[in-house]
Amino acid sequence: MTSLSIFADTISRRPIISLSRLLTRLALQRSRRNLGCLDDHLLRDIGLDRTEARREADQPIWNAPHHWLR
Repeated sequence: MTSLSIFADTISRRPIISLSRLLTRLALQRSRRNLGCLDDHLLRDIGLDRTEARREADQPIWNAPHHWLR
């Protein structure tokens, strides 16, 4: 019995990513990919150059500022 309760306690403390958080991260990845496809004149309109856009587009899905995920 003791081992079962310890095991159950361990499972309950594991972080679980919610569906909404996963969808938010997928949307972020899609936005980054689209940013990497913009023409230079569109990038200038939003104050970025090709290097900055590529750097952001190449970020992994889990690398996002906390305030972007709200």
